[in-house]
Amino acid sequence: MSFPEDLMRENIRNLKPYQSARETHQAGGYVYLDANENPFGKSLNRYPDPLQHDLKERIGRQQSVDPSRIFLGNGSDEIIDLVIRAFVEPGTDNVIIPQPTYGMYEVASRVHGAEVRKPSLAEGFQPDVNTILEAADRRSKIVFLCSPNNPSGNLLDEEKVVGLLKNFGGLVVLDEAYLEFADGAGFLPMLERFPNLVILRTFSKAAGLAGIRLGYAFAVPDIIKVFTSIKYPYNVNRLTQEMALRRIGKQRQVRKVVRLIRKERQSLTAFLNQCRFVEEVYPSDANFLLVRVKDPGALIGFLSEQGVIIRDRSNLALCERSVRITVGKPRENKLLKKLCRAYDEKVNGP
Repeated sequence: MSFPEDLMRENIRNLKPYQSARETHQAGGYVYLDANENPFGKSLNRYPDPLQHDLKERIGRQQSVDPSRIFLGNGSDEIIDLVIRAFVEPGTDNVIIPQPTYGMYEVASRVHGAEVRKPSLAEGFQPDVNTILEAADRRSKIVFLCSPNNPSGNLLDEEKVVGLLKNFGGLVVLDEAYLEFADGAGFLPMLERFPNLVILRTFSKAAGLAGIRLGYAFAVPDIIKVFTSIKYPYNVNRLTQEMALRRIGKQRQVRKVVRLIRKERQSLTAFLNQCRFVEEVYPSDANFLLVRVKDPGALIGFLSEQGVIIRDRSNLALCERSVRITVGKPRENKLLKKLCRAYDEKVNGP
């Protein structure tokens, strides 16, 4: 299977990309008089590598993927924006976003004038292939999926995702922001089989670098070239690239933190299942829990008064009376448990 170029917007197909000065001469002992930079300063007076060669090379080695299949963005949100910008004709095309899921897929789609179709996920927050395909037509360009899903926390069933990759006529964008907290390799091994697959990853979650705003995508080289042609010239700054390179070199530390978070997730799940105000703790493969409670507003208000903030998700499809609780540090989780016991006694008695 080859990448179908007719999925792309015509103006993007015909676009002549801007070429920045640093694309042609990035490293070496040159005298740089080509980019109107201030010549006085140390390193940060110069523009960063616009194609992030070193970082792509390191990510490629880590994931056993050729760098030509990697794109780096200013957070995954930039990549979400780019894929819509490249493939969705405003006012004409539509995207399919099974609910509930990460809200930025819809926001970015509407910013670009796309119609948004929102079929519901099925039991266990899994995609229903037939329902999604029934929602699609010839103007459907993208299906957005998240695995583990946000806010439900569950991994998506491989067979169902493959069913969409085989039968949907557009791109399947699979966001794996929380994958490191789950078991399994995710869908990266399927990249060779499906040229319509785009996988999103991030340094914000397991790597603990939300503050540097760095996301990345895996896709066939033709799609990567499209993203590269329409991104802003220096979309990932030098400090972000350097910080990410250092973190890649500390994978033992990252894995240790992930193991601790998974252990705390298990402990927090067991505790919440014993609380009388809790109706259900949904199984999670992420670093958070979706919890259905009797009165979300009262719980959120009580915890907020004590300085602990959780998120109300009860306005989302299939998430009635549900809150999302991020797994914190052990001492933070200990405080949460203490406050939940106090809340339980307040509303249900000793």
